[in-house]
Amino acid sequence: MGHLVLEGRTVNATIGTISHYEGQEVRLGAWLYNKRSSGKIQFLQLRDGTGFIQGVLVKNEVSPEVWEAAQTLTQESSLYITGTVRKEERAPSGYELSVRDLEVIQIAEEYPIALKEHGTEFLMDHRHLWIRTPRQRAILRIRDEVIRATYDFFHERGFVKVDPPILTPTTAEGTTNLFQTQYFDEVAYLSQSGQLYMEAAAMALGRVYSFGPTFRAEKSKTRKHLIEFWMIEPEMAFVEHEESMKIQEEYVSYLVERVLARCSLELKTLERDVKKLEAIKPPFPRVTYDEAMKRLKEKGFEITWGEDFGAPHEVALAEDHDRPIFITHWPVETKAFYMKPDPTRPEVVLCADLIAPEGYGEIIGGSQRIDDPALLEERFREHHLSPESYKWYLDLRRYGSVPHSGFGLGLERTVAWIAGVEHVRETIPFPRLLNRLYP
Repeated sequence: MGHLVLEGRTVNATIGTISHYEGQEVRLGAWLYNKRSSGKIQFLQLRDGTGFIQGVLVKNEVSPEVWEAAQTLTQESSLYITGTVRKEERAPSGYELSVRDLEVIQIAEEYPIALKEHGTEFLMDHRHLWIRTPRQRAILRIRDEVIRATYDFFHERGFVKVDPPILTPTTAEGTTNLFQTQYFDEVAYLSQSGQLYMEAAAMALGRVYSFGPTFRAEKSKTRKHLIEFWMIEPEMAFVEHEESMKIQEEYVSYLVERVLARCSLELKTLERDVKKLEAIKPPFPRVTYDEAMKRLKEKGFEITWGEDFGAPHEVALAEDHDRPIFITHWPVETKAFYMKPDPTRPEVVLCADLIAPEGYGEIIGGSQRIDDPALLEERFREHHLSPESYKWYLDLRRYGSVPHSGFGLGLERTVAWIAGVEHVRETIPFPRLLNRLYP
């Protein structure tokens, strides 16, 4: 849809659309991010949520009232500003504004987040204000692009979006790390995964995906963990392990391509090395658990077969590659009850963890699911799961069972990796951490 440009008329615009109005007079609603003065010129750094632009006031080109109003502006004061859009190659957006008029909406009180370094806890206490800064805005715009790309990727491939419940009577992977709540006269849990419900949806709709919040009551304080985070969880009927991995690598590559194509300014703000992102192309390397064990021992790790891998192991395995790597065929005892054993080697399961490069760790966990009702009942007994509670899940194997696979991608870890951000707390608007429920 085109933008209306009228000769001799002031047009309402946003900073994000400013390139459409070169040479035109526009009116913006904005906040003052910063300002500086050189006597007879005031330079206003303005933001409106869609971007940043510099407004230039020349004293002898505006009324005394406008000049004085600009001098009263404090950091984060709100205003309407009118001026002519001028091309400026040195500006990040490529444009600046020659200001003719401004109207003050509110003069902000002394702003707590000054344009200097602050400690993490201080910034987290003021997260509701911290998200206004260029870096945080860039991260959240990249998050939005990853979400939009997710919808496009799956809908282009015939997937249907299904929303599983957040309050559940049963769990996908045991109750140890779940938040328990009272559901009238029953016990319920905040969902740690929509997977089991998505399997039911796949039996109705073929290929489905969910996107929603999940909760893990893990007392973890690492840079890769949140208490509340968002997951994308596809489930696919008639899809086996190898095909599922191909879809995963296509999906991750698609996300990276979209961010590169549409978030170049944001990546520049974050000083992200885009060459590393440009290398993310399928196919991704595949390493079995057994091969990974051998590599880790060669790198000096003391680890025995059957152990799960921690962050240092994941980093060591990924450091030899410029793209994500799959670690496949894990021992049965390290993985969830629903994963299908390898028919040729039943002590390992048909699963894969996708490890991002540059030390970001696991971003996807996936597997082919058990489709044999007798084996699933056996797993219930081994994991001490109530047959009554999981009766509906067993029904999926009793009434037209088929080979099926699925995976879950953690949004915040993926955004952290693509954006090159050290800690996942910056990749969600209001993070929930072990020691933080405010703001």
